[in-house]
Amino acid sequence: MVQQSSSDTTPSAAEVLHERYARRLPDALEDLTGPEHGPVELPLHIVWSGLRTYDLDRPRQRMGLYRTVLAEGQRDDITGFLNRDLLLAQWPLMRTMISRHVREVWEAAFPELAHRASAAA
Repeated sequence: MVQQSSSDTTPSAAEVLHERYARRLPDALEDLTGPEHGPVELPLHIVWSGLRTYDLDRPRQRMGLYRTVLAEGQRDDITGFLNRDLLLAQWPLMRTMISRHVREVWEAAFPELAHRASAAA
């Protein structure tokens, strides 16, 4: 929920972004049942221009797909396109490539992601 300061009734941009990303979170990382291999085509509501088909067997393309889905996908997109094991494996690097707001929301909800990041450092 967006908390408002006592001196201002309008939430900050950071609060709005945190709330937006928090609403999209799955209930558990086990809900991320997306594919592990092969090509994946993202729908237009996630990617409206540029590359839409990603090959999960190519690390750079996989990272691009995950960054895009984390930033632009809705809950059903996140659970359908992302895979728990792939997310956990690439989180230490991925967390440096996504927005601070996405990173903070995901690591607060799933401490195992923050733990992986600190273990890799």
